[in-house]
Parts: sequence; C-alpha cells; structure tokens
Amino acid sequence: MKKTLIAILLMAPLSLCAQKFAHFNTAEIIPNMKEYTTAMEEMQAMQKQYEDDMKLMQDELQKKSEEYQKEQANLLDNVRQRREQELQDLYNRLQQSYQDNQTALQKAQSEKMSAISEKVLAVVKKIGEDGGYIYVVDTSAGVIPFVNSTLSTDITAQVKKELGIQ
Repeated sequence: MKKTLIAILLMAPLSLCAQKFAHFNTAEIIPNMKEYTTAMEEMQAMQKQYEDDMKLMQDELQKKSEEYQKEQANLLDNVRQRREQELQDLYNRLQQSYQDNQTALQKAQSEKMSAISEKVLAVVKKIGEDGGYIYVVDTSAGVIPFVNSTLSTDITAQVKKELGIQ
C-alpha cells in the first residue's frame, strides 16, 4: 500500500508536466481577416452616409435660421412663433438623428465584431480540442499577467492558417 501511494505521488508531477497549454493573439489575427476589412469598409460607408445626412439637415437649419433672422422684425407674432417652433423642431430632429445614427453605428459595429470574434473562437476551440490543450489563452486581452512561451504553444499561426490568413 505504501509503495502504491509513493508511486502515485512520484508520478503526479510527471502528469502535470504532460499537460498542454496554448496561447494566441487576436490582435495579430482579426485585423488581417477579410471579414474585418469588409466590416470596416461598411462601417466607414455607413458613417459617411450619416455625416452627409447630418450635413444636409444642418444646412437646412442654417438656411431657415438665416431667413428667419432677416424677416423676424416684420413678422406677426403668430407667424414668428410658428417659425420659431419650426426651427426648434428642426433642431430637435437634427439632435435625434445624430443620437440615432450613433446608436446604429455602435450596434452595427458590435454585431460585425461579434461575428468575427465568434469565427476566431470557433477555430481556436477546434485547434484546442484537436491539439489536446487544457487551456488556450488570448494574450492580447491584457488580463493575463504572464504566459511562459516555453511551456505554452503559440497557436496564432495555426489560427491564421485555419482562417486563410497569410
């Protein structure tokens, strides 16, 4: 019984050494993905469209405001109040459009990046399972205080290869 216990205790450190760990760096992977490039182009186009729309609304507000300033002294009270209300409504629409555009941009970016991250994580999971790794850590997250690269396998190149990245 003592010999069995001693044998188990002596083999325990050896079994710890046999465990496999891996790490990868998403900062080297994601910016090189076709999906990321496409997503960034789509986001820039969306932002440009929103900026153009906002510029049109601002120009309209500016034009109407200038017209109002020129005519203000000659307007009847009820017409003046109606014009002021129109300007206020236009200004409120401009503010609301800006907020809506920002929300839409953030949502679109979140959705696109989520899909990209899910694709990377699926590949990492596959490599981790195929390679028999116990832990696979993303070193770009900044949460990991230390990864010993001599005891952990860097699978970044494998992930890139699986994703078709050179």
